[in-house]
Amino acid sequence: MSTEGPTPLPLNPRVLMILLAFAEGPAHGYEIKKRAEARSGGGVQLDAGSLYRSIAQLLDQDLIEEVEGGPGADSGDSRRRYYGLTPHGRELAAAEARRLAGLVEYAAFNGLIDAPGAAQ
Repeated sequence: MSTEGPTPLPLNPRVLMILLAFAEGPAHGYEIKKRAEARSGGGVQLDAGSLYRSIAQLLDQDLIEEVEGGPGADSGDSRRRYYGLTPHGRELAAAEARRLAGLVEYAAFNGLIDAPGAAQ
């Protein structure tokens, strides 16, 4: 269970990208690094140290959990640990996504950006 208390919003962008990467399904650390970096267009870079510190914090906060195996777990590397989102982690990532969507809507309403989904 959490030793650091509840995770407040807004989330750190790196933490959000890691949670979003886990939302795609269980994975090991290196796969999460690849997902987060690809989905952010390279905007989020995760070195091994910061990634595994973040994973440890997310485990402590009950946002992710270790899961048995995972996609490709039969690759013969028993050292790999696979993690997946907990229900609490999924709720927190969704809450942050809703918060950000509201900000985007407000920015579009004020003419700062085109409305999401609007024809360019």
